[in-house]
Amino acid sequence: MARPFDSFVIFAEMRTGSNLLEASVNLLPGVTCHGEAFNPALIGYPKRSELLGMTMAERDADPMALLARIRKAPGLNGFRYFHDHDPRILQNLLNDKRCAKIILTRNPVESYVSLKIARTTGQWKLGDARHRKEALAEFDAAEFEAHLDALQSFQQTLLRGMQSTGQTGFYIDYEDARDLAVLNGLAEWLGAEGRIEALPEGLVPQNPEALDRKVVDPAAMERSLARLDRFNLSRTPNFEPRRGPNVPGFVAARDAGLLYMPMKPGADAGLRGWLARFGGLEEGFSQKTLRQWKKAHPGHRSFTVLRHPLLRAHHALALLIERDWQADLRAVLRDRYKLPLPPEGQPAPRDPADYAALLLAFLRFLKANLADQTSLKVEPVWASQTALLQGFAQFALPDLIIREDRLAADLAYLAATAGAETGVLPVPDPDTAAVPLAQIVTEEMQAAARDAYARDFMLFGFEDWHP
Repeated sequence: MARPFDSFVIFAEMRTGSNLLEASVNLLPGVTCHGEAFNPALIGYPKRSELLGMTMAERDADPMALLARIRKAPGLNGFRYFHDHDPRILQNLLNDKRCAKIILTRNPVESYVSLKIARTTGQWKLGDARHRKEALAEFDAAEFEAHLDALQSFQQTLLRGMQSTGQTGFYIDYEDARDLAVLNGLAEWLGAEGRIEALPEGLVPQNPEALDRKVVDPAAMERSLARLDRFNLSRTPNFEPRRGPNVPGFVAARDAGLLYMPMKPGADAGLRGWLARFGGLEEGFSQKTLRQWKKAHPGHRSFTVLRHPLLRAHHALALLIERDWQADLRAVLRDRYKLPLPPEGQPAPRDPADYAALLLAFLRFLKANLADQTSLKVEPVWASQTALLQGFAQFALPDLIIREDRLAADLAYLAATAGAETGVLPVPDPDTAAVPLAQIVTEEMQAAARDAYARDFMLFGFEDWHP
């Protein structure tokens, strides 16, 4: 029967037991792990000058060539890959369904402490306990948090890479790397013919003591770890769909290096008029033509404008009522989500109490809609500004994020950095809704806006809206 994989990779980190796992895998007939083949500081193993006939210089010039040699070598071949190894091959590995993904993990506190001890003693492998070098680790909270962030980020990259391509990996923990049943389960999963009868000789655990006996100040370590949000309790859940960069909506000044990246509904009229002073406007970009514009305007500056979420929802509601093409959407909102929207062809309610009730109902709908709890898509005019900025980042982030209440001052600074005369600076567009927000805002609305746009409030530091 044909084997399920053509190659394999052990995704691991320093001090996770990867040496032992590699040695165990190499006991299987026809299976070969070639060490840290893509470690920038070595090739395969320390003090080696080449791997499969390739030198480090040749590998660094063309890492895909070494990857191809590993895949074509006789038998089933693989290597160990850590988060700081050559990033040029990672996407290829993740996309290759014929490459088995073995994911070795360890308690990150244990791996960090072990790493600190190894750096202190200079001992990275131990074959005989009689030769063990002892030391205590100095636990540095900031250093550990950076260590943890790197590990978690890499694991998230692996998980998403496999999820998006319909693959599964073989997960194995540090403690299980010495379990013959687990190792032989891995052998079966790889499609190897043989099995492992005994653990490899010549490798023993270096620091088998309890964690609190391996650090200088265990109490200080416990206090530092208590500060960490291990279960991410403070995270604001995000189920809002990812958005594209919306390059066709960008607006540039023809004769000045100023590019506006709008988040609708925004203060467009005044801004467009101000940009038009610089030789007129250029818009309708594709990514290609926008790159050409950028090359033609060295020193260019881009910007976007943040609006308070409550005011943003208020303007989005006004557009929802006014736009003819929104008739079907309005009908669904009226019938299914019970929003007190005016019947088709009728204007928005002019009574402040009625309009306030409509806006509050709309904010409560937005909370569910942005959390992916409705049958309606998230429209750009009411999407969170966080999601819109993340969409911009797929092409380029703005140089400056302007707060709408600082529009003139921030545009003056931006124009100066681009070497453009400021002229008469714009002010935010007036509130043209049927009933201005200033007439109807309540504490209940403020709270509903915070609920609907929790991430925007948290990430951008918005406070309650004030006229």
